Amino acid sequence: MLATTAIAPQTFKLAEQVGSSLQQKQQTLCTAESCTGGGIGYAITEVAGSSAWFNGGLITYTNALKQKLLLVKPSVLEKHGAVSEACVQQMATGAIVACDADWSIAVSGVAGPAGGTADKPVGLVWMAIANGESCWCWSEQFAGDRSQVRLQTLDTVLDKLINLIELQ
Repeated sequence: MLATTAIAPQTFKLAEQVGSSLQQKQQTLCTAESCTGGGIGYAITEVAGSSAWFNGGLITYTNALKQKLLLVKPSVLEKHGAVSEACVQQMATGAIVACDADWSIAVSGVAGPAGGTADKPVGLVWMAIANGESCWCWSEQFAGDRSQVRLQTLDTVLDKLINLIELQ
Protein backbone atom coordinates (compact mmCIF):
# COMPACT_ATOMS: atom_id res chain seq x y z
CA MET A 1 0.00 0.00 0.00
CA LEU A 2 1.41 3.35 -1.02
CA ALA A 3 1.70 5.55 2.03
CA THR A 4 2.99 9.09 2.37
CA THR A 5 6.49 8.69 1.06
CA ALA A 6 9.19 11.17 0.10
CA ILE A 7 10.10 9.25 -3.05
CA ALA A 8 8.31 9.05 -6.37
CA PRO A 9 5.43 6.54 -6.46
CA GLN A 10 7.06 4.48 -9.24
CA THR A 11 10.31 4.25 -7.23
CA PHE A 12 8.41 3.17 -4.13
CA LYS A 13 6.61 0.48 -6.16
CA LEU A 14 9.92 -0.81 -7.51
CA ALA A 15 11.39 -0.91 -3.99
CA GLU A 16 8.34 -2.86 -2.81
CA GLN A 17 8.77 -5.31 -5.69
CA VAL A 18 12.44 -5.78 -4.83
CA GLY A 19 11.45 -6.61 -1.26
CA SER A 20 8.75 -9.03 -2.32
CA SER A 21 11.10 -10.83 -4.71
CA LEU A 22 13.86 -11.10 -2.11
CA GLN A 23 11.48 -12.30 0.61
CA GLN A 24 10.11 -15.02 -1.66
CA LYS A 25 13.65 -16.33 -2.08
CA GLN A 26 14.68 -15.61 1.53
CA GLN A 27 17.56 -13.44 0.33
CA THR A 28 19.06 -10.11 1.32
CA LEU A 29 20.34 -6.98 -0.40
CA CYS A 30 22.94 -4.29 0.23
CA THR A 31 24.07 -1.19 -1.65
CA ALA A 32 27.32 0.53 -2.55
CA GLU A 33 26.51 4.05 -3.69
CA SER A 34 28.52 6.93 -5.01
CA CYS A 35 26.59 9.37 -7.25
CA THR A 36 23.22 8.56 -5.66
CA GLY A 37 24.54 9.39 -2.18
CA GLY A 38 22.40 6.85 -0.37
CA GLY A 39 19.27 7.43 -2.43
CA ILE A 40 18.86 3.75 -3.27
CA GLY A 41 19.08 2.79 0.39
CA TYR A 42 16.64 5.55 1.26
CA ALA A 43 14.13 4.32 -1.32
CA ILE A 44 14.45 0.76 -0.06
CA THR A 45 13.99 1.73 3.58
CA GLU A 46 10.81 3.65 2.75
CA VAL A 47 9.24 0.17 2.46
CA ALA A 48 7.92 -0.98 5.82
CA GLY A 49 9.57 -4.23 6.88
CA SER A 50 12.62 -3.73 4.67
CA SER A 51 14.85 -4.71 7.60
CA ALA A 52 13.86 -8.32 6.83
CA TRP A 53 15.67 -8.19 3.48
CA PHE A 54 17.92 -5.09 3.42
CA ASN A 55 21.21 -5.50 5.29
CA GLY A 56 22.42 -1.93 4.70
CA GLY A 57 24.57 0.14 2.43
CA LEU A 58 27.78 2.03 2.04
CA ILE A 59 28.02 5.53 0.61
CA THR A 60 31.51 5.63 -0.82
CA TYR A 61 31.70 9.02 -2.46
CA THR A 62 35.49 9.21 -2.40
CA ASN A 63 37.95 6.89 -4.07
CA ALA A 64 39.65 6.39 -0.71
CA LEU A 65 36.47 4.94 0.79
CA LYS A 66 35.84 2.81 -2.28
CA GLN A 67 39.26 1.28 -1.66
CA LYS A 68 38.98 0.98 2.11
CA LEU A 69 35.39 -0.25 2.50
CA LEU A 70 34.67 -1.99 -0.81
CA LEU A 71 38.16 -3.25 -1.67
CA VAL A 72 38.29 -1.45 -5.02
CA LYS A 73 41.87 -1.81 -6.23
CA PRO A 74 43.87 1.41 -6.60
CA SER A 75 44.99 0.20 -10.04
CA VAL A 76 41.35 0.09 -11.20
CA LEU A 77 40.78 3.67 -10.11
CA GLU A 78 44.05 4.83 -11.69
CA LYS A 79 43.45 3.05 -15.00
CA HIS A 80 39.66 3.33 -15.41
CA GLY A 81 38.46 5.89 -12.84
CA ALA A 82 35.56 5.66 -10.42
CA VAL A 83 32.97 5.99 -13.19
CA SER A 84 33.74 2.71 -14.91
CA GLU A 85 32.63 -0.87 -15.33
CA ALA A 86 35.68 -2.16 -13.48
CA CYS A 87 35.02 0.08 -10.49
CA VAL A 88 31.31 -0.73 -10.05
CA GLN A 89 32.05 -4.44 -10.46
CA GLN A 90 34.50 -4.29 -7.56
CA MET A 91 32.12 -2.08 -5.57
CA ALA A 92 29.31 -4.62 -6.00
CA THR A 93 31.39 -7.63 -5.04
CA GLY A 94 33.00 -5.77 -2.17
CA ALA A 95 29.61 -4.72 -0.81
CA ILE A 96 28.42 -8.33 -0.64
CA VAL A 97 31.42 -9.16 1.53
CA ALA A 98 31.20 -6.00 3.67
CA CYS A 99 27.45 -6.31 4.28
CA ASP A 100 27.07 -10.10 4.26
CA ALA A 101 24.24 -10.02 1.73
CA ASP A 102 23.05 -12.26 -1.10
CA TRP A 103 22.70 -9.39 -3.61
CA SER A 104 24.25 -5.98 -4.05
CA ILE A 105 23.68 -2.87 -6.11
CA ALA A 106 26.58 -0.55 -6.93
CA VAL A 107 26.46 2.80 -8.75
CA SER A 108 29.02 5.42 -9.74
CA GLY A 109 28.45 8.25 -12.16
CA VAL A 110 28.63 11.89 -13.13
CA ALA A 111 25.39 13.45 -11.88
CA GLY A 112 26.45 17.01 -12.74
CA PRO A 113 26.07 19.79 -13.31
CA ALA A 114 29.88 19.88 -13.46
CA GLY A 115 32.50 17.15 -13.60
CA GLY A 116 31.76 15.75 -17.03
CA THR A 117 34.42 15.12 -19.67
CA ALA A 118 34.30 14.06 -23.32
CA ASP A 119 34.80 10.42 -22.25
CA LYS A 120 32.55 10.63 -19.20
CA PRO A 121 29.85 13.24 -19.81
CA VAL A 122 27.36 14.49 -17.25
CA GLY A 123 24.59 11.91 -16.98
CA LEU A 124 26.84 8.86 -17.45
CA VAL A 125 26.20 6.30 -14.71
CA TRP A 126 27.79 2.88 -14.37
CA MET A 127 25.68 0.33 -12.46
CA ALA A 128 26.32 -3.19 -11.23
CA ILE A 129 24.27 -5.88 -9.57
CA ALA A 130 26.00 -8.86 -8.04
CA ASN A 131 25.11 -12.05 -6.25
CA GLY A 132 27.46 -14.75 -5.02
CA GLU A 133 27.88 -16.16 -8.53
CA SER A 134 27.64 -13.34 -11.07
CA CYS A 135 28.00 -9.61 -11.58
CA TRP A 136 26.07 -7.69 -14.22
CA CYS A 137 27.45 -4.30 -15.21
CA TRP A 138 26.08 -1.71 -17.61
CA SER A 139 26.04 2.02 -18.17
CA GLU A 140 23.32 4.50 -19.03
CA GLN A 141 23.52 8.05 -20.32
CA PHE A 142 20.72 9.88 -18.51
CA ALA A 143 19.37 13.29 -19.50
CA GLY A 144 18.34 16.07 -17.17
CA ASP A 145 19.67 17.87 -14.16
CA ARG A 146 21.50 16.36 -11.18
CA SER A 147 18.32 15.30 -9.42
CA GLN A 148 16.86 13.74 -12.56
CA VAL A 149 20.05 11.76 -13.26
CA ARG A 150 20.05 10.39 -9.72
CA LEU A 151 16.33 9.51 -9.75
CA GLN A 152 16.60 7.77 -13.13
CA THR A 153 19.49 5.76 -11.71
CA LEU A 154 17.32 4.54 -8.81
CA ASP A 155 14.48 3.39 -11.03
CA THR A 156 16.78 1.77 -13.59
CA VAL A 157 18.82 -0.25 -11.12
CA LEU A 158 15.82 -1.35 -9.01
CA ASP A 159 13.96 -2.50 -12.13
CA LYS A 160 17.00 -4.45 -13.34
CA LEU A 161 17.41 -6.06 -9.91
CA ILE A 162 13.80 -7.28 -9.93
CA ASN A 163 14.36 -8.92 -13.32
CA LEU A 164 17.62 -10.59 -12.24
CA ILE A 165 16.18 -11.94 -8.99
CA GLU A 166 13.25 -13.43 -10.87
CA LEU A 167 15.63 -15.15 -13.32
CA GLN A 168 17.65 -16.83 -10.59
